[in-house]
Amino acid sequence: MGSYNLHKMEKKLKKYMDEARYDHTLGVMYTAASLAMCHGEDVERAQVAGLLHDSAKCIPNPKKLKLCRQHRIPVTEAEERAPYLLHAKLGAYLAREKYHVQDPEILSAIECHTTGKPAMTLLEKIIFLADYIEPLRSKAANLAEIRRLAFRDLDLAVYTTMRDTLQYLKQENTSLDNLTVVAYNYYKEIIRKREETP
Repeated sequence: MGSYNLHKMEKKLKKYMDEARYDHTLGVMYTAASLAMCHGEDVERAQVAGLLHDSAKCIPNPKKLKLCRQHRIPVTEAEERAPYLLHAKLGAYLAREKYHVQDPEILSAIECHTTGKPAMTLLEKIIFLADYIEPLRSKAANLAEIRRLAFRDLDLAVYTTMRDTLQYLKQENTSLDNLTVVAYNYYKEIIRKREETP
């Protein structure tokens, strides 16, 4: 492909991020590239999606809401209560408008990287997992197991990540996007069917 100038994107993005967020972003980009190599996805597409997945993260929450309204990006009730959830949708918008990414699958991978969704594409699964397992992450339960699974069995890694995320959000009594529950049930069913197959 070779149609993206990653270096130029990195320089531009760095201006809008604090150091910790930028370090995380590079971790996701390199992890996404590794997963793409492992599972046969286009490496450059994975790098672009990884690099831009949090492009809206450092925008203050009230401004996230304002920008979504301004650009007619739909906001759910959960997002209204917890505007930090909007960074994925807003990130997809910025990737298209400010970084000139036209590939719908890259934009979709950015948009669903926090919640996941049913029937994710290979690229969407890669970005969802890369965000969770990149080297600077350290707090999640079963992280070592999920890191191993991500390179061997994407669906099982996605299911385990969603299961652990939902458990954590329930414990913390944190705002939960319903899409995560729907996605979790979808992958739970895939794993259940697989285990039943002789």
